[in-house]
Amino acid sequence: MIIPPKYSVSKVIETIKKNTSRALREKFRFLKKVYWDNKGIWGTGFFVSTVGIDEEIIRRYVEMQGKEDTGEAELEL
Repeated sequence: MIIPPKYSVSKVIETIKKNTSRALREKFRFLKKVYWDNKGIWGTGFFVSTVGIDEEIIRRYVEMQGKEDTGEAELEL
């Protein structure tokens, strides 16, 4: 995705998350019961890179994010 400089990355991501969350809840009504606490379908974070990265880095990030969301991540010192 290319985001023009006049838009902040965080605002674009927020808009994407809001719109997709709303569309998913409309299409799949059962999600209202699954996500009853109004914290939303999406996690709070997002990944942004301004330079080229490979698929392995993205894969590791997604795996780590899943562990953090479930409380399984280990603190690295």
